[in-house]
This record gives sequence, structure tokens and C-alpha cells, in this order.
Amino acid sequence: MDKTMKIVAAALAVVVVACLAALYTGTQGTASPGIASTEPIYFFYGEECSHCHNVMPFITNMTRKYPEADIRILEVWHNQTNQAIMVQVNTAAGMSEYGVPEVISGTTILIGEIEIPQKLEALIQETIKKKN
Repeated sequence: MDKTMKIVAAALAVVVVACLAALYTGTQGTASPGIASTEPIYFFYGEECSHCHNVMPFITNMTRKYPEADIRILEVWHNQTNQAIMVQVNTAAGMSEYGVPEVISGTTILIGEIEIPQKLEALIQETIKKKN
């Protein structure tokens, strides 16, 4: 019975975190005054992932180059809240299997250290244009 209770408690915790993630990711207009708020662009990574580390300087550069873009960098291997956000965002984008490094904006998904640097800047520019 203890094992069953632990499973139920863990499942309930996942549901609560997913609901909180939905509330968090559903907020708009959180940018600083004077900076246009855009659809979030999520970059999911794992702390020990070598591919993620290869992409990270590019991601950091994009956040500096496009401060008006809502780029959210979330570590998912050690952070359960971020894992729940990753699941929720992937589900909303129509993905059932996913990994890192991964970028998601709406239903657009970029995966890996080759595709992300090749296509992310255009995706950011498109997202900014939609807002303006």
C-alpha cells in the first residue's frame, strides 16, 4: 500500500506542476516597459549535455541580439518544474517524443546542435514580426 500511495502522490505532483507550468507559460506581457512582448521561444537543455553546451553560446548571443524576443532558457535534467514545462510545450506543439537541445516556438520545433544554429535566428525574426 505504501508503494501505491507514493505512485499516486508522484502522479499528483506531476499534475500540479503541469498546471503551474501552464499558468506560467500562458502569461503574456511580462517584458520590461518599452520592450515588445512576443510569443515565448523556449530553449530546453540538459546540464551535462555536450550538444547543449555547443549550442549555448549561440543561444546566449541570440538573447543579446534580440532582447525584445522572449527567449526562455530552461534546464530540464535537474529541474522538475522545467521538465513539466517542456512536456507541456512539446504536447502543445504536437510532439510526443523529445530531447535536448530543443527550441520550441508555438508549433515550430528545432532540434539539435545543427538545426538550432541554422534556423533559430530566422524563427526569432519571424516571431518579432508577428508582434509588430
